[in-house]
Amino acid sequence: MKPAKIRCIVAIFLYILVCSHFSLATEYKLSMLPRYSTEEINKRIIPLAKYLTKQTGMQIEPTLTASFGQYSKQLSSGNINIGFENPYIYVMAAGQHEVIAMAVKGEDGDKGDGGDKFRGIIITRADSSLQTIEDLKGKKIAIVGYTSAGGFLSQKLTLVQHQIDLSKECTIEEAPENKQENVILAVYTGDVDAGFIRESALNQVDEFVPPGAIRILQSTEWLPNWALSVSSNMPVDDKAKIIQAIRDLKPGDPVLKALKVNALRPAQDNEYDPVRIAAGLK
Repeated sequence: MKPAKIRCIVAIFLYILVCSHFSLATEYKLSMLPRYSTEEINKRIIPLAKYLTKQTGMQIEPTLTASFGQYSKQLSSGNINIGFENPYIYVMAAGQHEVIAMAVKGEDGDKGDGGDKFRGIIITRADSSLQTIEDLKGKKIAIVGYTSAGGFLSQKLTLVQHQIDLSKECTIEEAPENKQENVILAVYTGDVDAGFIRESALNQVDEFVPPGAIRILQSTEWLPNWALSVSSNMPVDDKAKIIQAIRDLKPGDPVLKALKVNALRPAQDNEYDPVRIAAGLK
């Protein structure tokens, strides 16, 4: 056989080998709960996907969902292999996903974020007659949504501790589009007597609400922060690679800055038990 022909066969063989290698490369989908706009979510998760791809040698593809419901469904079905979600969505999918890290945000008390935890507040108009949490009985309350940790579950947990049954003793209204700012506006306009929001959201509508028009009736229970989770059926070696890559992220890393967290610390499933209690799952 002529040398030129041999070289051609070898080249074809190498090409097939390389193509086979890439086609067989492990691919996982990474997504984030759609709490923000599509553009904002892309800014947050694309750097993480690129980092994990580089560090693990696996193909990590960012993907988007249109709603909380769609995200939760895809998380539980395995269509999302790596997820970043609020604690309520995590505990609802914990049978199919397991937490590997928890978000750490501001310093204690910084804008309502206490490092690896956050909490909600109960707000009312400054001129409201409501003075204590017991005064909420029989009142109309706006919440961000039943899946909102800072805009419902934190407050519910506190009310349970005060022997107040929200579903029986109060009238609940979900905010349009499940937006924190719509709760604040409903309180300001007097459409509701009180509102449940995440503490860090208090000043979101300052340009529309006069200073001093809203007051905090009560700060409520702290909850564990957002979870970074992986599919429970992910191969052990692949999960280990992802965990190690997350642990290798240093404070100030551009990946963490893009995700708008200070760190992603190791986490265990039982740290989310307070959320299960508030959601009536435990």
